Amino acid sequence: MTPSTQPTAPPGQPMPEPDGAPRPADVLAELHETARRIAGNVERVLVGKPDVVRVALVTLLAEGHLLVEDVPGVGKTSLAKALARSIDCTVSRIQFTPDLLPSDITGVSIYNRQTSDFEFRPGPVFANIVVGDEINRASPKTQSALLECMEEHQVTVDGRTFALDSPFMVIATQNPIEMEGTYALPEAQRDRFTARVSIGYPDPQAELAMVDEHAGHDPLADLRPVSDAAQVRSLVHAVRQVHLSPEIRRYCVELVSATRRLPELRLGASPRSTLQLVRAARAQAALVGRDFVVPDDIHAVAVPVLAHRLVLTAEAQAARRSPADLVRGLVQRVPVPQGGPGPAQPGPYQRNGLRGNR
Repeated sequence: MTPSTQPTAPPGQPMPEPDGAPRPADVLAELHETARRIAGNVERVLVGKPDVVRVALVTLLAEGHLLVEDVPGVGKTSLAKALARSIDCTVSRIQFTPDLLPSDITGVSIYNRQTSDFEFRPGPVFANIVVGDEINRASPKTQSALLECMEEHQVTVDGRTFALDSPFMVIATQNPIEMEGTYALPEAQRDRFTARVSIGYPDPQAELAMVDEHAGHDPLADLRPVSDAAQVRSLVHAVRQVHLSPEIRRYCVELVSATRRLPELRLGASPRSTLQLVRAARAQAALVGRDFVVPDDIHAVAVPVLAHRLVLTAEAQAARRSPADLVRGLVQRVPVPQGGPGPAQPGPYQRNGLRGNR
């Protein structure tokens, strides 16, 4: 009988990591350092908006898609391009217009006379990061071309299915629907975006710094990648291992289900939003160096993850209620789980004693 070569540990002590495997503390340290470099890159372009950059990073690590909604000129496209250029991966940009066709996004089959067969020409959606500029200027039919891509990471054309690269992230910008020449995103489309952010106007100090730094040159031209697709895949895998206790899971479900009982809403958050909330909370916990989720992580991502999925009643709109305010109210009212923030059993990142900050 061949003796076991598996590592052993004294009774009551954690098992050592297999030879060659990165230590959990090193994984979180790498994630934190990579996120810091990406955030620093993006903040060179988008001055004075650290919370917006944080949500963008959370969305990236949660394997999600980001919707940036605001008035023209506040930096929506700059945010998307800065995040894309910070990662050494394939990037494409789609400028949505009223005459854009679904095949302009997904690709098209073209007849080849030499081979007497149809050949598929991939569209711009075949990239790691897809920047969709002014997505709500295209027709609903064209907007819907992204549904399968965003949910299943694949494209079906003429009965043939093509897998998309990993990681795959859509960063879409849109103007408020009250502006001329825009089409409201269908609910199914909005629900596929993990988070929505609104940049807003900068404060006077940040705007002055922007004038000083950006007046003479385009800061996007100076950006260099600080990570790559392989590293992002590794960090996404690390985020999946962040521990989620049963109490926190129930809290997420209760918070989302509470939106469906609000009288101000005619459409609450979907079960998909519960999954997205959990993934975003795990990413938020990992960003601050923790390997387990606490209620504060849920609170930090609740508004950007849930608010854009809610549809107000006519009465609530007339009363000028906002979905974001309703989510904040639920965060205050839904009981927070009691007990310690950590898991009852050591999680995959706790075997080496890493606890992070509370």
